[in-house]
Amino acid sequence: MEDEKRIGVYICHCGLNIAGTVDVEELAQYAAALPNVVVSRDYRYLCSDPGQDLLKNDIKELGLNRVVVASCSPRMHEHTFRKACQAAGLNPYLYEHANIREHCSWVHADKEQATQKAKDLLRAAVQRVHYHEPLEVREVPVNPNTLVVGAGIAGIEAALKIANGGHKVYLVEKEASIGGHMIQLDTTFPTLDCSECIMTPKMSEVGHHPNIELLAYSEVEEVSGSVGNFKVKVRKKARYVDEDKCIGCGICEQKCPWKVPSEFEVGLGKRGAVYIPFAQAIPNIATIDKDHCVYIQSEGKKCGACIKFCDAGAIDFEQRDQIVELEAGAIILATGYDVFDPSQIPQYGYRKYDNVITALEFERMTCASGPTSGTIRLKDGKTPRSAAIIHCVGSRDKNYCEYCSRICCMYALKHAHHLKEKTNADVYGLYIDMRCTGDGYEEFYKRVSEEGVIFIKGKVANVTDRAITEEEKGKLVVIAEDTLLGKMMRIPVDMVILCPAMIPRSDATDVARKFSITQKATGFFLERHAKLEPQATAVDGIFIAGCCQFPKDIPDSVSHGRAAAAAALELIDKGSVTTEAAISCVDETLCHGCGICEEICEFQAPRVVLKDGKRVSTVNEALCKGCGVCAVACPSGAMSIKHFTRDEIATMIEALTAVENG
Repeated sequence: MEDEKRIGVYICHCGLNIAGTVDVEELAQYAAALPNVVVSRDYRYLCSDPGQDLLKNDIKELGLNRVVVASCSPRMHEHTFRKACQAAGLNPYLYEHANIREHCSWVHADKEQATQKAKDLLRAAVQRVHYHEPLEVREVPVNPNTLVVGAGIAGIEAALKIANGGHKVYLVEKEASIGGHMIQLDTTFPTLDCSECIMTPKMSEVGHHPNIELLAYSEVEEVSGSVGNFKVKVRKKARYVDEDKCIGCGICEQKCPWKVPSEFEVGLGKRGAVYIPFAQAIPNIATIDKDHCVYIQSEGKKCGACIKFCDAGAIDFEQRDQIVELEAGAIILATGYDVFDPSQIPQYGYRKYDNVITALEFERMTCASGPTSGTIRLKDGKTPRSAAIIHCVGSRDKNYCEYCSRICCMYALKHAHHLKEKTNADVYGLYIDMRCTGDGYEEFYKRVSEEGVIFIKGKVANVTDRAITEEEKGKLVVIAEDTLLGKMMRIPVDMVILCPAMIPRSDATDVARKFSITQKATGFFLERHAKLEPQATAVDGIFIAGCCQFPKDIPDSVSHGRAAAAAALELIDKGSVTTEAAISCVDETLCHGCGICEEICEFQAPRVVLKDGKRVSTVNEALCKGCGVCAVACPSGAMSIKHFTRDEIATMIEALTAVENG
C-alpha cells in the first residue's frame, strides 16, 4: 500500500513584498483544506533561522513526508528550504516551491486577484508534490587545476590568486602577449599611476610562476565535461617562431621590410610582419603575422629577411597549429571587452577628419613608450591649442548602447588633465551627466575643474570643418546644445577626443556557445545572480571576471577577478562536488536508439550505445544538467527528467486549469 502523504504548507510574508499584495492568512487557510495537507502556516520571514526551525520541527513532530513553501523565487531560496528538509531527515527532493512573489505579488496590483492567483499556484504545487520521489545526489572528485581564459587585469589577478594558493592554472590568451587593454593605457584614474608600472610586475609574475602554464596566442576550441571535470581543447596558433630558441631581441622586426599598422598602438604606429607587440610583452617572443608575411604568402619565393638575421635560428616556417588537451575542475572566463567604433556615428567625423581621435588613441599618444613618445600633437605635428572631449559616444544611446559604460567620465577627466598639463590647451568637456562614483573620483573631478577645464552639459549634434566665422577657419567645430543655458553652441577646436562605449567582444557569442553560458540582452555574459553571485554563471564550475560581465574600471575588475578566484578555490579545495539529482533518464523499453537526444544535447550527456544487440541511449549523469531538451525532443517518449515526470507536470496543469467551486 502506498505510504500516506502528509504535506506541510508554509507561506512567507516576505515582509510586505508578498503580504502587501497577497492575503497570506487567507492563503494559509485555503491550503489547510487541500487534500493530504496536515499543517498550513504563514510566517513573516520563512527564510530566517526561526522560520526554518518551524519547518524542521513540524517535519519531526508531525511526521511530514512532503513540504511545500510559497515564497520568493526558487532561484533565491529553493536550496535553503531543501537543506532545511534534509536537516530534519526528509529527502530534499520531497519538497516543492511555489513562487508567489516574482510570479504573483510583484506583477499584480489588485489584492483579490493576486490572492486568487496565489491560490492557483499553491494548489498546483500541492498536487505536484504528491508525485515527488526521493532522489539521491552523487559526489564526484574535482580536478584541482583551473583554466583561466583571457589575460587582462581580471584574468591575471584570478590566475595569480589561484596559483599562489598552490594550484595549477592554465592561462589562455588569444593575443600574442598578455596584458589586455590595461597595458595600453598611459595612466590610471584617479591617482594617475603609470599603468605599465602597475601591470608589468604582475605580467612578469605570471610569466615566471611555477603554477601557471601560459598559453598565449591560443584559443579555446572545444569544452566538454562538467563541474569538477572539464575537458578542454585549446588551439595553440603557430607563431612560426620556436619559443624555446627566441630570445626576444627584436632584430627580426627591425629587419623586416614589410610594415603594417600596429594593433597595440591602435593604428598610430607600425609593426613588422614579424613582431613583438610591445617592449614588456609576456611572453617576450616574436610572432609572424602570416597574413602579411611575404615569405608565407609567396610560399618561400620572396623575402625571408627574418631567417637571415635571426642569429638564434628561431624562425620556423614549418610550424603548424597545435591542439592542446587540458583538464580542469573550474573555469574562469575573463575575456574582456571591445571598444565601440565611433565611425558608426558619422556626424562625429571619426575617420573623416584627421584630428578626431578616440580616447584609446589619445592614451597611446600621451604614453612615453607610445608612437609619439608622449607628445600630444595634431596630424601636422603641431601642438593643439584647444580640444573638445565628447563623452558617451555610443553609450546611453538607444540607437547603439543604451547602458552607461561607467568609466568614460573618469577617463575623459584624465585626458582633460593631461591636455592641460602637457599643452595648456583650452579644453572643453561635453557630457550628458557627470558620473564619478568611485573612491576619490568626485575629488578628481573637482581637481580637473579647478585646472580650468570648461564643462558643457549637453549632447553633441555634429562635428564639422565648415567655418562660418573667421575664428572657425582651419578648425574643427563642435556643434552642441548647452542644456543648462538652453542654447546651441559652436565650439572651434584643434582636436576632438571621442570617448566610446565599452561593448562585448566580437567573439562573445561564440565564447558563450562553447562554454554553454548565457548572455544578457547587451551581449555581455549573464551572471547567476547580480547581487549574491556576480562571479558565477548558470553552469556550475564556470565563473566570469572583469568586463566580460559588464563595463568596469580597474579596481572593480581586480575585485571581480579575485572573487572568481575565491569561488574556484572554494570548489577545488573541497576535493569533490555533488551532482544534480534531477537529471534525464531513459526507459530502454521505449528507446529506439534514434540519437536525436545525442544530437540536441549541448552538454553531450546522452550517448547511443549497443546493449544486448539493441541500440539504446544512455545518460552520463555527471554531464547532464537536467535542462529537459532531450525529453522534449524524444519522439518515442523514452527520455524523461527525474523530478519533472509527466505525472508531476500533468497534475500541475490540471490544477491550474481546474475551475474552483466557491
